Parts: sequence; C-alpha cells; structure tokens
Amino acid sequence: MDIYSKRVNFVTLTLHTYISLALFGICLGKNFPANFIFGDSLVDVGNNNYIISLSKANYVPNGIDFGSPSGQELGFKHFSPPYLAPTTSGPIILDGVNYASGGSGILNETGIMFGGRINFDAQIDNFANTKQDIISQIGLPATMKLFEKSLFSITTGANDLNSYVAPRPSFSKQKLVSPDKFVGSIISKLRQQLNRLYNLGARKIVVANVGPIGCMPLERDINPKVRDNCVAFPNELAQSFNAQLRSLVAKLNLNLKGSKFVYGDTYHALEDILDNYIKYGFEYRNSSCCYLPGTLGDLILCVPLSKVCLDRSKYVFWDKFHPSEASNVILANHYLDGDTTFVSPINVRELFSS
Repeated sequence: MDIYSKRVNFVTLTLHTYISLALFGICLGKNFPANFIFGDSLVDVGNNNYIISLSKANYVPNGIDFGSPSGQELGFKHFSPPYLAPTTSGPIILDGVNYASGGSGILNETGIMFGGRINFDAQIDNFANTKQDIISQIGLPATMKLFEKSLFSITTGANDLNSYVAPRPSFSKQKLVSPDKFVGSIISKLRQQLNRLYNLGARKIVVANVGPIGCMPLERDINPKVRDNCVAFPNELAQSFNAQLRSLVAKLNLNLKGSKFVYGDTYHALEDILDNYIKYGFEYRNSSCCYLPGTLGDLILCVPLSKVCLDRSKYVFWDKFHPSEASNVILANHYLDGDTTFVSPINVRELFSS
C-alpha cells in the first residue's frame, strides 16, 4: 500500500528508498543542472492532486513540520514541480520536473485500488513530452547535453510487491504466479523502462531498492503474533527483488555506454536504523507517529482526525506506511556520502562530481 509521507515533497526514497529533500536540494546546482524524478507517493509532489485518486496527502496533519501538507507544489527554485501542474511549463522545466504518482508501480495495473495514478510507463511518456518541450526552447544538442549532466532518480517497486502480499484476494496475485515469477516479471519490465529512459537521454540515474516492507507498522498491526519482529514474507519478497535489481543495475552500467547507474540500498539502511534505533536517537521503532485509534485505524491513512505525536523526531515511522523526517535525514546522508554498504558503486556526491 502506498500513500504520501509527511515530507514526500522533493524526497527520492520510499518505504523502499528514502532520499530526503536535503539530499536533492544539495545536489542541484553546478553539477546537476536539473532534477527529474520518477516514482510513487514518497516522491510525488502533487501530480495526484490533478487526477481522481485516493492516494493524496494535501491535507493536515501531513506536512506538520514542513509548513504545508505534502502533495502540494511549493514552487521553490530547483525543487522539481509536478508535471501535471498548469504552471509547469516554459523555462521552469529546464530545472527539472517531477513525474511521480502516489499509488503507482512498475506494472501498469499496480495501485488499481487507488483509482487514478500514473504508472511508470506513463511517467516516462510524460518525460518524453518534456523532452520535446525543452528541445523547442533550447534545441536538440543543448537538450541532450542538459540530460547528460542532470540527475534522474527512480523510486518504485514497493507498491508492486505490496499488491502481491495484500491480504485482500481481489488485490493479491499470490494465487496466480509464484513469488519468483512475480519478481522476475517486475524486473523484466523495469529493465525495459530503464533502457527507455537511457534512450531518451538519461545518463546519471539513481535507482532505489525496496525497503523492509514487512517492518511497516501496518504489517505489524495486522500480524500481531510477530510482536516486535518484522513480518517475514514481505521482507523475503523485497530481498528477492533487491538482489535482482542490484544485478540489473550492474548490467546496465556495463552495457549502456556512458551511463552511470547508482543502486541505493534503502533496505539495509532502514534495517540498520531499526536494529540500532536507540543509537540513532529514536524511542519508537514499531509504532507510527500519526495514527487513527480503533480497529479501522489499521487501514486508514494519516487524516485530519488522526492523533499526532508531540515529538516526531523520536519515531522511525510517520504513519503506518512511511518513515519520519528524522529517518529520511539519516537515509539521505547514506545516499549522499555513504560507502558501498548502502549505496553503490558510488554515492550521489561522487555521482555529481563525475
């Protein structure tokens, strides 16, 4: 399941990745002239506000520490605006565009329960439209040079896996294919999509893996027998996907001339936070800061009626699906300056220096 987190604006992680606003704010400038963002709710800065969708977060208490609810365009320079916003046109697109959509996935059918969402294929279609708009402004050679130096980030996959483990039969594919075949189909589709991005001009591409989705507060709530542990099967599925994703990134670096793919290991970065939460300054690793009391609260997102903790910095998770800002900052630092434990073959600072 996938919704916006408290600070999805301009972050490029997921319950799976978690690169924060700080990271991509820092990266833009001399070395990264533009920032093009693809993915799901954790990086959607407002595209779903322009479609009929249940996956939105443009209401309080989301954004409680950011100044406004997430899911809304803020218009700061260098913060890539949502593709669907009417104001995303003209010179502004030369700084980058955000194509992400809450509820979306690698497979086109992922997130159908949310109604409207823009799948990864459609996001790439939208980027192709942006490319033509940029060409009309600065010409083809300058456009390809811009793309060559720009940052492209992809945060997707968790919704696809969550659709497989969903307890509701109408949303689950467990009875149709084996886990191995399901993961293989996602990786095969993602390979095609990343190749298409490369063919459109993307060269410096950060691909985040899927985090330990079995550790989400939601999974713990609907599987009370695990107590303080994580739910095994969702994490096993994520690990299978991540192993194949790492291999795919390595192959793309070898086979696509001039490409520089970076693999972000959010799974182990968040796992490290959960295992050592006290060391990182957290007090609560299993419960969410924003929640709705009662049985139905397990399945309801962070809404105006929800209760919100007083000190968000003490919680690993903001809601039952997404990490807190405090977690995002730690994870962003791993992406920016970390070693190969959490990001490989180089970190993002090395990527924009290359």
